[in-house]
Amino acid sequence: MTTTASTIEIPGYRAGTWKIDTAHSEVGFSIRHLMISKVKGKFERFDATFVTAENPLDSSVTASVEVASITTNEPNRDAHLRTGDFFEAETYPTIDFVSTGVRVEKGDFKVDGDLTIRGITKPVTFDFDFGGFGGDPYGNYKGGATAKTVINREDFGLHYNAALETGGVLLGEQVTITLELQAALEQ
Repeated sequence: MTTTASTIEIPGYRAGTWKIDTAHSEVGFSIRHLMISKVKGKFERFDATFVTAENPLDSSVTASVEVASITTNEPNRDAHLRTGDFFEAETYPTIDFVSTGVRVEKGDFKVDGDLTIRGITKPVTFDFDFGGFGGDPYGNYKGGATAKTVINREDFGLHYNAALETGGVLLGEQVTITLELQAALEQ
């Protein structure tokens, strides 16, 4: 990859509209639990569209996850996460992201945008790591990437917590969001 003042070159990059391949992608998160370890989870239903421009820095993304599809491999916890203590899934059925810009900082791609959780919208920046581009056995042209950001859940109205007898609290404030992405170029 070479960088100039006006354009970025990425091997295999093509301009166009890309649709997320949900069978080969994952929307995951992790949060500190009991002050001693991290609990991971994911959303099983999500959608995203990437519009890549001739100049990658002019590209955009819109994405949405279905809150009710949250899973942490513990059904009681998942049910609690859907309630008003956390995501309030019936009132706020989706978490949405709309990019506001793409930039390169110290050689790394950053995707800035607005993240909306529980009706609260805040700016976030995803660190974006391209995995590459190539064709699959079925004639589709695909691109892959990993994107990551850290948010403070309380900024989005997710305040639930409980004090521990041993000190500290049940849940940390910081949530790491990790996206494993594969998308197909629409024909």
